[in-house]
Order: sequence, then C-alpha cells, then structure tokens
Amino acid sequence: MLDAVTAISRGTRCVYGPGLRRYIFLPILVNVLVYGTMLHIVLERFSGWLASWMSAVPGWLDWLSWLIWPIFFLSLLVVVFFTFTLVTHFIAAPFYGFLAAKVERQVVGREPLDDRGLTKTALDALGRELVKLGYILPRAALLFVIGWIPGLNLFAPLLWALFSAWVMAITYLDYPMDNNKVSFRDMRGRLSARWWQSLSYGGVVTLLTWIPLANLFLIPGAVAGAVLMWDDHYRDVHTLTKP
Repeated sequence: MLDAVTAISRGTRCVYGPGLRRYIFLPILVNVLVYGTMLHIVLERFSGWLASWMSAVPGWLDWLSWLIWPIFFLSLLVVVFFTFTLVTHFIAAPFYGFLAAKVERQVVGREPLDDRGLTKTALDALGRELVKLGYILPRAALLFVIGWIPGLNLFAPLLWALFSAWVMAITYLDYPMDNNKVSFRDMRGRLSARWWQSLSYGGVVTLLTWIPLANLFLIPGAVAGAVLMWDDHYRDVHTLTKP
C-alpha cells in the first residue's frame, strides 16, 4: 500500500523522467507567476493586515497578547497561502488534469475512462474547479469568522491545518478521479472512506506548498502521486452517494 510520502516521491521521479518532462513546464510557469505575485503582495501588506487584526482584540484580553499575536500571525499566514494556492490550482487545472491522464497511461498502465477531447477537457476542468470553490469557500469563510471570535480563535490554526489537508486532498486526488468520470460527490465519498490516506496525503502536499521555491517543482510530482494514490487506494472504493 502506498503512503503519501512514497507516492509523491515516486510521482516526482516519474514526471521528471523521460516521456513526461514536457508536460510539466506550463504548470511550473503558472506556479512561478502566481507565487511571485503572492510574495510581492505579502511583503508589501502583511504587517498592515496583522496590525489591523491585532487592533480588533478586546482590551480584557490584552494580558494574553503574547499568545494571541502568534496565533493571529499563523492564522493570517495560512489564510494568505491558502488563498493563493486556490488561485494557482484554478489557473493550472487543465494542465494538471492533462498531466494526470498522461501519468495514468505511462506509469500506471491504465487508460483513463475519460474520452473527451483536449479542449473540452480543459473547459470541464475549469468548471470542476468552480465546483470545488463552491464547496471550499463557504467552509473557509466559516473558519475565518471563527478566527475572530475570542476563545474559539485559539483553535483556528489547528482547524485551518486540518481543513488545508482536506482541501489539498480534494484538489489533487480529484484530477485522476475526474479523468475517470468520478463525480465530485462520489469523489468526496471515496476520500471520506479512506480518510486517513486522504488527510495524510493532503497534509504532506500542504507542507510541500510551504517550501519556498522547491514547491514550484514538487507540485507536478504531487499530481503524479495523486494518480498513484488513486490507483492504489480509491479506484475500487464504492460509495453510496448519488451522482
């Protein structure tokens, strides 16, 4: 049984090997552009965001400022990286879906069930990303509100960490599942049925996105690793969810 680290390690070796390298340059270019923009915005405005957030702390909690400050700092950092990760994957989704299909053919040795053409696949991939955003954004908004509630906001970093792992699992494991005509609802059911594999994989991917520069080149490997995880853990899972 593949674990998350093994899958991503194997996936990274695969995408940089003969036959697949040419499919990763455009996704890497997208990552470079988006993360470059992200760093510029963060360096320019991060201190102002943090000061504004800290000014909202009620006076009776001033004695806890030594604890609240790092919690706010971590929460804000997670929100920023989380937001730009969503933007990156929305833009690069057609390329990642195409890469996942190539990995399934060349590495796994199976033909994806998807018989759509390249153009329709790209358009459908963007539509699928909108479905993901419709699922993710309301829950992210709820966590953001929790981050402003005194007392509850102490749990915000942990909740964001778990949510980020779940979102990364949905984001990456959906590429091979979409290529095999698994509906979004069925996909979530399969991830829930293998919740440990899902959260561990999403957690490792989340950590990778926080590694400066290296993340730009490891993300295609995470896409390939998701294909390996799909074949090993999720392909034969049957859920009771309706399409």
